[in-house]
Amino acid sequence: MTRHKIFCIIFVFLFSYGFNTHYLAEAAATIRAGEQLNSTSQLVSEEGKFTLGFFTAETNFSYFGIWYTNDDQARKVWLANRNQPILNTTSAALAIDKTGQLVITSAGRIVVNVSDQGYGGNISATLQDDGNFVLADESDRRVLWQSFDDPTDTLLPGMKLGSNLTAGKNWTLNSGFSAQVPASGAFSLSWEPFNESNQLVIRRRGEVYWTSGRLMQSQDDPALQTFEFMTLNSPFDAYKYNLSTRDDAEARYFTYIFPRDGRFPMWILDFQGNIRQDDSFNLATTAFCLGYDNGNGCVASSGLPVCRSQDLRFEEKNAEFINGDSTFDDNTTISLSDCMRRCWDDCNCLGFVNSSNGTGCTMYFGTSYTITDQPNSVSKYVLVSSKTDKKAKGSKWVWIVIAVVVSLVLLILASFCVFRMRKTRLKEEEERKREKYLQELIASDSFNNPDETGGERREGHDLNFYSFGSIAASTNDFSDDNKLGQGGFGPVYKGKLLDGKEIAIKRLAKTSGQGLVEFKNELVLIAKLQHTNLVRVLGCCIYGDEKMLIYEYMPNKSLDYFLFDEIKRDVLDWQKRLNIIEGVGQGLLYLHKYSRMRVIHRDLKASNVLLNENMNPKIADFGMARIFKQDETQANTIRVVGTYGYMSPEYAMEGTFSVKSDVFSFGVLVLEIVSGRRNNSFYNIDRPLNLIGYAWELWKGGHVSDLKDPTLKAKGVDVEKQLSRTIHIGLLCVQESAEDRPDMSSVVSMLGNENIPLPIPKQPAFFTGRNALDLTSSESRSKDISVNDMSITVMEAR
Repeated sequence: MTRHKIFCIIFVFLFSYGFNTHYLAEAAATIRAGEQLNSTSQLVSEEGKFTLGFFTAETNFSYFGIWYTNDDQARKVWLANRNQPILNTTSAALAIDKTGQLVITSAGRIVVNVSDQGYGGNISATLQDDGNFVLADESDRRVLWQSFDDPTDTLLPGMKLGSNLTAGKNWTLNSGFSAQVPASGAFSLSWEPFNESNQLVIRRRGEVYWTSGRLMQSQDDPALQTFEFMTLNSPFDAYKYNLSTRDDAEARYFTYIFPRDGRFPMWILDFQGNIRQDDSFNLATTAFCLGYDNGNGCVASSGLPVCRSQDLRFEEKNAEFINGDSTFDDNTTISLSDCMRRCWDDCNCLGFVNSSNGTGCTMYFGTSYTITDQPNSVSKYVLVSSKTDKKAKGSKWVWIVIAVVVSLVLLILASFCVFRMRKTRLKEEEERKREKYLQELIASDSFNNPDETGGERREGHDLNFYSFGSIAASTNDFSDDNKLGQGGFGPVYKGKLLDGKEIAIKRLAKTSGQGLVEFKNELVLIAKLQHTNLVRVLGCCIYGDEKMLIYEYMPNKSLDYFLFDEIKRDVLDWQKRLNIIEGVGQGLLYLHKYSRMRVIHRDLKASNVLLNENMNPKIADFGMARIFKQDETQANTIRVVGTYGYMSPEYAMEGTFSVKSDVFSFGVLVLEIVSGRRNNSFYNIDRPLNLIGYAWELWKGGHVSDLKDPTLKAKGVDVEKQLSRTIHIGLLCVQESAEDRPDMSSVVSMLGNENIPLPIPKQPAFFTGRNALDLTSSESRSKDISVNDMSITVMEAR
């Protein structure tokens, strides 16, 4: 080989070596002056949590950004050039130039200045394990620039929203333009003063659009915080965020941390203005903030147009418009939210659609539209009414469920083994958390019963935990049309689940006397009791301040719905009434004697007796119930609960209750069913009496048949005999002394066997006029007693 050839080979080698040293070795965490990061190399943080590099979006443009390394969806948490995409991907590179500025070049030219200026000196840029890309002086590690100070649409743990008042720097998120275009969109998220407190504020095109409400303690975990109009830190969330704020002369900002590994925590401000978690769950839903205050954080701006009502909203459907036309605006600065607002403000607009890349707007006008299932039809956003489009809404949910199931199946088939393992681990973690919460739920004082558990761990009770969204959807957002009634605990709604199953939802009001103890009591107690005359609980929903119990649906509502209505009571002939009395008696007998525990209901009344489709009775509302040990016969309490007119005298005056307390309430109910009158009404003009007193006077005078409901048209010796005997049994149950009253076993026998002789009843506990039987010696306590048919709770100091 000639000397000349050897020289050429050495020259080529040295030239190649020198050229390649300008590019960074793959998987490093730091880039230094003189090095470049090209389209085929990446930075990876020291522990491998985050990756930084170039990627190509659906628009075929190249972007430079950061993402979680193991995120299968590769969602970008930061972009350096969201508004300056690069067309020539292969020549793109990131470097620190000779002035110490972080730049992106393409074809040898600077196209993006990533940092705001040059800093000179010994400069390096490092991707940290918190997702922050930091430009620093290596001599003193002084931070010169960082990506956390220049956020895009994602807030990572440790990032700030707010202002550095000393440096004059603001930290604000800006949404993307559309799902396909990452450029800056219509929405921004900031931390700023609003209504005398600092709040998260979403602005649309600079105008206040939505606010988070005040920062407050989580009802489910007092150690954590949440916002008034956000879904944060609820019992079954996979995430538990620690929120913190600062407000002083130097800085005003909000931040959060996520004290767990193995997930991808991030808050994303999406192009529709929603705040999402990494799994696409909405922490704040703002898609229907349409210029008026709807009570969900939306801020009123233009007000509600005269042609629109609050029950209207946009839904995506395959629709064809009738007798109308359309207009098209191809302006690339128009986003989905702009189209929505335009259509909302135009009274003639029925719907809209934007182009496939999320820009431009086509608005549709006409008299109406039809829903089509044509496979090639274009999906459009159309105005629907929650009052008139229930059928279509239900159909949409069916398709959503089908689409979700199909997507999940495809996702599982396409997933890698490591993804499946992680998903399984997370599922097990969620189940453990649900189990832990259920254990806490049933660990109230009412259920610490060693006779029942034998000191062993309790098994599950087949209770279902329903999401707030599914319950809200089943009741059409708790529409008044679905409201079944109202009690002291709050309203009851009818709901219909996606599978067509009808349910009843008892929504505990925040002002209700029934709190978490009663909620736990009823949820677990009814799950343990199984009897044809007891209502069946299906599960519960706990969501922030919301506490709801889910029951089997009873189509004929409650007994008082028929019994005390002048027209509806005609449905209750004597045989039905007798069947209801016997059914309630059988239910109480089961509670007192044959269930796995002795249960005192303590709030038996007509409104707590539900009727199924065959008018068979079921006892409901066990929020006030108490469990007795097998060797207990009575107990005392300083917390008297129940309903005025149904409480036995020894319970109301002394706080002593037993199975005989329920017998007294049953006797009152019997007299109400026979007479069709409420006990707390007054009868007899000369001497105003309540129903018990009136029945006693009639019985003493030998005119007990006068108590019969005039609407009972059944006649005959047998019917009159049954009526008199039933009233007689009712008077035995309401005798003033608990010792004189029969137990439910005897009551059921007397009702079912006419040959059993009945003892003569002694004087019952009743009152005349408004000089009621003293329920307490304390004048202040009597003021707390309710005189309506709602449950009460009376609290006394120890």
